[in-house]
Amino acid sequence: MTRTIGIEADAPLENLVEQIYRNRFGKQVLTRRTAVWRVLCESWFNRYVPAGGSVLEVAAGYCEFINNVEAGERVAVDLNPETRRHANPDVTVHEIAAERLGEVVPAAHFDAAFMSNFLEHCRTREQVLAVFEAVRGALKPGGRVMILGPNFRACAADYYDYFDHHLALTEKSVAEALELSGFQVEVELARTLPFSFRSKLPSAPWLVRLYLQMPWAWRFFGAQFFLVARRPA
Repeated sequence: MTRTIGIEADAPLENLVEQIYRNRFGKQVLTRRTAVWRVLCESWFNRYVPAGGSVLEVAAGYCEFINNVEAGERVAVDLNPETRRHANPDVTVHEIAAERLGEVVPAAHFDAAFMSNFLEHCRTREQVLAVFEAVRGALKPGGRVMILGPNFRACAADYYDYFDHHLALTEKSVAEALELSGFQVEVELARTLPFSFRSKLPSAPWLVRLYLQMPWAWRFFGAQFFLVARRPA
């Protein structure tokens, strides 16, 4: 059932992040997302994290990534109060804006950082650069950031079906922003996963695992870019 929310005309949309996501994702959808993210970490993202390393997830949402990634230390930051309730007991959660994460996590500490479907929610390109600067400061020299997000070039017709999407981004624009922020881009893929869980494609875990093994199919069904960038040593 759709929920109604109240907001003052001059209040920032970020104040409604909890209500927006409760309205968007029902319990059944969250259960399906968790199963898919377990496969994504096992079959894809874990390879970018050193064994026993420390991982930071930016805008962790419902913690599907940070709960499932293999790591010795797992930390999540998000403005949404729901994040803390969905995190595993061994995940440290900080309720703070991404660009301010340096206030709550140690500098040059993490082996890897991750963000998924977050940058399009930033209000300005300056905010994106501020987030990248904060992430770079939290990574060890040589540490890597992984970024997954909808590629406007591949999903323009559906991109603004989400009320809180602000910026239209592609893998090229995000790569340029990373380089401006002092990162070295190592992986730049224009198409990987489908646009969203609203996709008509089935998302059973075994099918997701099979899909990840067929990168040739990504250019037909994929609409999300994926980048990996390293903080120079």
